[in-house]
Amino acid sequence: MMYLLDASVLITAHNLYYPIDAVPEYWEWLAHMGAQGQVKMPFEIYEEVKEGPDGEKDPLFAWLQQGGIKDALLLPDTIEPGLVQKVIVEGYAPDLTDDQLEQVGRDPFLIAYALSAQDRCVVTVETSEPRKQRQNRKIPDVCKTMGATSHDPFKFNRLLGFRTNWKQFA
Repeated sequence: MMYLLDASVLITAHNLYYPIDAVPEYWEWLAHMGAQGQVKMPFEIYEEVKEGPDGEKDPLFAWLQQGGIKDALLLPDTIEPGLVQKVIVEGYAPDLTDDQLEQVGRDPFLIAYALSAQDRCVVTVETSEPRKQRQNRKIPDVCKTMGATSHDPFKFNRLLGFRTNWKQFA
């Protein structure tokens, strides 16, 4: 299984529970899993991290630029625009305005990458809110509609066996 990370996974982990300077083991593990091909981030999602509050001065973005981490985590695939459009039309709504598409952001790309090959799973901090409609739909709900798998970061960490002493088991 290849796990595709939403920007929210990295941003939330760094800001709330695994700061890069306090829990470097988590970030080393992510880079290792990326190099193993189990964890990737589409380019469009990488761009969301880059566009964070501090831009290129952000510690998270700086971490992504370190010695091979970007290469380890960046998904080398390109996505078929028709598949992204299908996610928008069938997962959100067929008649979204430009403002609504802006609200949706790059989530359709993430979901389209998950649909583009077997054994891919979206990892996001977003939680299901089935009553939300159109541009307000959450990633897990759109994934379910489209037939893609999604997990929260804690299930992802458990499935891939993250622990602070992970190197002893690698």
